Amino acid sequence: MIKVSDVVIIGGGIVGISIAYHLAKKGCSNVVVLEKEPLIGTGSTSKGAGGIRQQFSAEINIRLSMESVKIFERFADEMGCKDVFYQNGYLFLLSTEEEVASFKKNVVLQKGLGLKVDILSPDEVRSMISFINTDDLLGATFCGTDGYADIDGVIQGFAREAKRLGVDIYLQTEVEGIEVERGRVSSVKTRRGDIETHTVVNAAGPYSAIIGKMAGIDLPIKPFRRQIFVTEPMSFIPDSMPMVIDFHTKFYCRKESGGLLMGGGEKKEPSSFDTNVDWDSLEILVEKGIHRIPTIKEAKIKKGWAGLYSITPDFNPILGRVPQVEGFICAIGFSGHGFMHSPIVGKLISELIIDGEASTIDISPLSINRFKDKNKIIPEQNVI
Repeated sequence: MIKVSDVVIIGGGIVGISIAYHLAKKGCSNVVVLEKEPLIGTGSTSKGAGGIRQQFSAEINIRLSMESVKIFERFADEMGCKDVFYQNGYLFLLSTEEEVASFKKNVVLQKGLGLKVDILSPDEVRSMISFINTDDLLGATFCGTDGYADIDGVIQGFAREAKRLGVDIYLQTEVEGIEVERGRVSSVKTRRGDIETHTVVNAAGPYSAIIGKMAGIDLPIKPFRRQIFVTEPMSFIPDSMPMVIDFHTKFYCRKESGGLLMGGGEKKEPSSFDTNVDWDSLEILVEKGIHRIPTIKEAKIKKGWAGLYSITPDFNPILGRVPQVEGFICAIGFSGHGFMHSPIVGKLISELIIDGEASTIDISPLSINRFKDKNKIIPEQNVI
């Protein structure tokens, strides 16, 4: 195991691996990724739905998504792999006057940033997807450049190229402590030995607050369980089906292996690290799903799994340096949007470390300092 590293990244999920790749791509190859599991991407990354959308309410999230989509669109060519990005679009279904007004406001902002988004009537929704119940809908929004991606294909692509460029990825290597001397990171302690470094990136997802405490930092982030279920194949689902989000109930679905992948609309529960499937909650999810897609009542559930969202008070990530400890950098708290934002976050954090600041997008609105001033907090409204 290496004893000295320019950058130590804690967390071998999609965010950590993307940062490692982008650092190496910019010429910083003395990078170590530490992952406590036997394989990369087996935590929150592998438990997601793979969605990639640009329809957000906060400008910073729209910009993050638009830049990530550019990377996803050229991902296969850049990584020398098969296509992993399916741009079938995202369809948000709206059931109240308040939702319609809010989304129309969002569309003005989105279009102002160069995103093509359409506002649809219930009849246009029915023309797009005939099996959706539109009786109680007032409208919808649709972005055709949104979609979803093969999660494993993306993380393996980043990891393969990162290793080719010299990055070391250590599996089953749990971090036990972070040494800080005179206000600066000096080393990372693991069960396999210590690594001297002056730059640590916290990309530990739901465990980010634990990593922060190791350096004496309190991070406003908590883990919450989210679940996904997949049905057996159903012949009426077209390959072109977009990701559908019933915004009022938070139920979402898309095609997966011939069936429907479904999530959202679950009962509220306290923060925890619980990743056991709560099969009782399936009844709540299916009830909401049947209302929007009546034919779901004929479906059989093939499998289900649970993962963890890493949620901040404003549902936005914490990106950048932490002022209390020099050399401690965060890429955490994505509130369910880590996979879709991982490509650009990797690039931004690499710019911050190597060039001194992130230049592709100004990430200052996502600094941890925003929580000191309530006027700097702009909560993301489009959270599922």
